[in-house]
Amino acid sequence: MVDPVAASRLQFAVTTIVHIIFPVMSMGLAPFLIYFTWKEIRTGEAVYEQLRRFWVKIFAVSFVVGTVTGLVLEFEFGTNFAAFSTFAGELFGGPLATEGMMAFMLEATFLGIFLYGRERVSDTFYFLTSVAVGLGTWLSAVWILIANSWMQTPRGYELVNEGGQEVVHLTDPMAAYLNPRFQYMFIHMQNSAVESVALFMAGVAAYFVYKHHVRGDEVENAAFWVKTLKIAIVALVITAPLQVLHGDLYARHVYETQPQKFAAMEALWETDTYVPEYIIAFPTDPSHILDPRAKELFGIGIPGGASWLASGGNPQAEIRGLNSFEAAAPPVAIVFWAFRIMVGLGFWFILLAFWAAFRWYRGDLVDDDLLHKAFMGSSLLGIVAVETGWIVTEVGRQPWLIQDVLLTEQGVSTNLTGAEATFTLAGFVGGYALLLVLYTYVIRRIIKHGPPEIDEGSVERDAGTDAPPEAEVSVDD
Repeated sequence: MVDPVAASRLQFAVTTIVHIIFPVMSMGLAPFLIYFTWKEIRTGEAVYEQLRRFWVKIFAVSFVVGTVTGLVLEFEFGTNFAAFSTFAGELFGGPLATEGMMAFMLEATFLGIFLYGRERVSDTFYFLTSVAVGLGTWLSAVWILIANSWMQTPRGYELVNEGGQEVVHLTDPMAAYLNPRFQYMFIHMQNSAVESVALFMAGVAAYFVYKHHVRGDEVENAAFWVKTLKIAIVALVITAPLQVLHGDLYARHVYETQPQKFAAMEALWETDTYVPEYIIAFPTDPSHILDPRAKELFGIGIPGGASWLASGGNPQAEIRGLNSFEAAAPPVAIVFWAFRIMVGLGFWFILLAFWAAFRWYRGDLVDDDLLHKAFMGSSLLGIVAVETGWIVTEVGRQPWLIQDVLLTEQGVSTNLTGAEATFTLAGFVGGYALLLVLYTYVIRRIIKHGPPEIDEGSVERDAGTDAPPEAEVSVDD
């Protein structure tokens, strides 16, 4: 049987890796849906109603599956990490409860109106509904990231003895909730969600644009897909550079607050100066794949780049190596290669965004078959970048569950046996794999069915009026 500590960590990792897909889709789609609703009401153009009705289906499916998988994660704090829940429950429980009472209820309540109330409410109220849904989605991220960021940079607490057991006591809620890491995590996560959805939208749209304009196949609603592609490109031009620029600031903050994690990101074992930043790295020996060391790698990088990144501009700056820390090093190979993948994808997204913008400027957007293939191949890479980013965040913090306060092995449920942990691990792997397959099947069906047919007059009749139209709503919407 698997050791209960290892099984619990692996189970939480698997469930989180699958779960994060759905919040990324819903959080990333929220700004687009608000924009589509606003343009539909303001211009009366049928294509914006199509965009809203098509993409809200994917939003709704992602919201439902994300809710189910998110609840499982919260239960795991009790089943697999009960010691952690007891130790930090006073601080950790508040944000999780508030996320459910505030963000989830706001989102769930107004989503019903957003899905089925277009014909029953005024334009102004319907637009406010779209904003409420988007706000609820992003507020959910606020409270979850407050909890996680506190684990990275704990503040506003003291350790007290209650009933013979040492626990966290919240002394300054503002310092705890607005800890140094929170703003970095929130901006980086939300921007990556929008970027990931923009890539997904562009990849799906590029497939139909390629079929119609390059191969010459008949495609229904071809103009809809061109519009989708252009909107996604605009979003990418904004979010892709921002993600890399903010990532630079984020990495510097990590060095200042979690230097051991930063050393693992660079596979730096000995304290050194003028440390290069490898954008692309290759092991010179097969054994270095599982044991990467900065000085034994061949790659394309920036000389002194890691030192410059850590110090904020000095390529000669000294970086502490992993061997200088008393705590055991995190799994360096996982952190190092995940960081390389994330960074490499970040620069690829910038290239892709400006390549597409240039072709659009030249008037060749719909005819560039290589660009369409690049978008199709990159449609899910935003999700991959998010996954690898979270791997760096969570695995890089090891061996700590709460940085410098509680070790991971100390937070696992003390009465959990290896047999129980192995059984639930196997069950969750199978169950979540099936859930992911079903989600993929449903999303594929929505895309294959395409956008709904719209009567031009049905949108124009509402443009410029605030009165709810007299019409019946169709469940097919």
